[in-house]
Amino acid sequence: MLLQINDTFATFGAFLAVLIAIEIFINISMYLSTNVIPVRLVIATALRAIARKVIIFDFERLDPTYIYGTAAVVLSLGITYWLIRKDSGKHP
Repeated sequence: MLLQINDTFATFGAFLAVLIAIEIFINISMYLSTNVIPVRLVIATALRAIARKVIIFDFERLDPTYIYGTAAVVLSLGITYWLIRKDSGKHP
């Protein structure tokens, strides 16, 4: 094989970082055009950013408390996104 697994993770992580940067640009442009913070889009961007972090974790070198903390962040962002999406369906 030409690529090792670490090279693949690094490439995928870089690709995800570019996607997150594009989403941040979209968030800023939406805010500047409407003066309203797109909360659902911001939470979705944060979820993608933390998902990127989890994908490139090296679990053999990380402290378990760091992994538990990251899991708490993912869970809280997921619940927040679910609540915002659930609430936005009631108010057109």
